[in-house]
Amino acid sequence: MLERKLIFVSGKGGVGKSAVAASLAIVAARRGLRVLAIGMVDGLGLAEHFATEKLAYAPRGVRPGIDALAVYREEALDEYLRLQLHVPRAAPTKVLTRALNVLAETAPGIREIVTIGKPIYELWKGGYDLVLVDAPPLGQLFSYLRAPSAIADLVPAGPIQKQANHMRDSIADATTTSLVLVTTPEELPVLETMETLDRLDVEPVVGLETLVVNRLLEPLEVPKNVLATLPAGPHSAAAHHHLATHSQQQRWLDALPPSPQLPYLFGLHTAGEVAEQLGDVWDEII
Repeated sequence: MLERKLIFVSGKGGVGKSAVAASLAIVAARRGLRVLAIGMVDGLGLAEHFATEKLAYAPRGVRPGIDALAVYREEALDEYLRLQLHVPRAAPTKVLTRALNVLAETAPGIREIVTIGKPIYELWKGGYDLVLVDAPPLGQLFSYLRAPSAIADLVPAGPIQKQANHMRDSIADATTTSLVLVTTPEELPVLETMETLDRLDVEPVVGLETLVVNRLLEPLEVPKNVLATLPAGPHSAAAHHHLATHSQQQRWLDALPPSPQLPYLFGLHTAGEVAEQLGDVWDEII
């Protein structure tokens, strides 16, 4: 998995994709890789799981071997003008950037290509062994992944089309780029994940690295005859809730293809501790 240079991590909102993204960055850094972690549309999740303050657009060190940043559209637009369209550094771009920000809210693909352009640009720069992206949730993912193709189809020729085609090819290059899908063994996340897998079969805009099942309960190792002796109260209620939840999870787990599994972490943990412990699990999987 960590052989790729650019990995997008996505899943239905609330399944823990930021935790999984941060944990993959942690295990990659443990193995000596120089990692850039990017919050593509919201850096808060990554910041919490790296136990650091709000991420800026410029990368900064958050752990040994890991730099992190968050994509903010106005700064991304400014960088796009300077680097992709070769606007001179001395040129005043702020007014133009504000105008393009308005355009980005209405024109199809503009907002998405500028946002997804940041991790792709960091890939092209080659300053890191791995660029690991906390990507948008599944409901928005394809609009970002398809943005380069949409812009290339919209613009007949010139540098914008050339850059869009280059971005599209970078995303589609299975030797360089891949997608990690995260789900939990529950009805809505599983159904949305299965729809995404079907769509990737029809529209393979990016290669699927793996599907990860997060927050999986271990079976309750207590015999039923022992449970039957528990007096009514919180212990009995917790045990029966665990059994019922585990049973439901197994039902939805059976609907998924074989996948790496990450445990449900009991107890009070900070987001940083969660990412660290998931990194320990990854160390045994990959």
